[in-house]
Amino acid sequence: MNNKMMKGIIDMHVHSNPDIRHRAYDDFELMEAGIRVGARAIVIKTHQGTTVDRAYLCNRHNELMHHGDNNFTMFGGITLNRQMGGINPFAVESALKLGGKVVWLPTQSARNHLQKMNQPEDGCVEVLRDGKVVPELYDIFQLVKDYDVVLATSHISPEESFRVIEAARDSGVKKIVVTHPEWWLVDMSLDAQVRAAKDYDVILEHCFAQPLGGGRYKSNLPMNLEAIKACGYKNVMVCTDGGQVENPYWEDALDQYIQYLCDHDIPKDEIYHMTHTIQAGLLGLDS
Repeated sequence: MNNKMMKGIIDMHVHSNPDIRHRAYDDFELMEAGIRVGARAIVIKTHQGTTVDRAYLCNRHNELMHHGDNNFTMFGGITLNRQMGGINPFAVESALKLGGKVVWLPTQSARNHLQKMNQPEDGCVEVLRDGKVVPELYDIFQLVKDYDVVLATSHISPEESFRVIEAARDSGVKKIVVTHPEWWLVDMSLDAQVRAAKDYDVILEHCFAQPLGGGRYKSNLPMNLEAIKACGYKNVMVCTDGGQVENPYWEDALDQYIQYLCDHDIPKDEIYHMTHTIQAGLLGLDS
C-alpha cells in the first residue's frame, strides 16, 4: 500500500451499510478502515436520502472509542431522489444545518438514469422544465452558496449538467462537481469534460470502476488517465464510488488507483492534489 500517499487522503464518494443494496462495509467499518490507513475524511453517500446523521454517529463513535488519537472525520450529504421529495429546498436546508457537505442532484430518480436503465419515467425528478432549470433549484443554489458546500450533478445527463452548471454559476455557487462523467450512464464525452473544466472550472469526479450490469464491473482507470491528461489534474478529483461487494474494499481500490497513476507517470504532487487538495478545499479542511 502507498502509505505515504494514503496518509491524509480524502474520498468524497463511498457507499456503506445501511443500504437497500448490501455494501462491503457498514459505516463504522468504513470509518475504521479510514483510520487504519490514516485518511483525513470520507464522505458517505446513499441513494435513499441523507447520510448526515450517520456521519455524526461515526464521528461520535470515533471520539468515544479512539479518544481523539486520529484526525479522521466522516461527512455526509443529501441525495435529491424521490425519497427526499425530489428538488426539495426544505430537505436540503435541514441537511446543511445538520452539517451536510454535499448536495447530490437525483441519482436513481433522474430522468436520464431511468431512460438509460429502461425503467418507467413516471415520477422522475426533473432538473429542467421546458429547457430551463426548475425554480426550486434556485432555492437550493442559494442554500449551497450560503453554506459553502458542494453541488454534485449525480446521474443527470451531460446536457442537463451544462444547463444546471451555468445556472448555478450565475447564482454564485462556487463548488460544483460533475459526478463520474466516465460512467456509461452519465456518458459525458471527453470533449465535454474539457469544456466543463475550461469554461466553468468545475471539478470532474473520476471513480475507480463502473457497473455494467449483472454484477459485472469495468475499470475506469484508463479512461481516468486520459481525462487527467486532457482536462488537467487541477480539475480532476480521484474518488472510488466504492463500497460494492463486487469490487475491492474501499482502501484497496484507492490504493490500486494511486498505483495505476504512479505507474503511468503522473507526478506524485499532481496525484496528491487530486486525492487530498481538491477534496480539502471542497470540504473546507486544511490540505
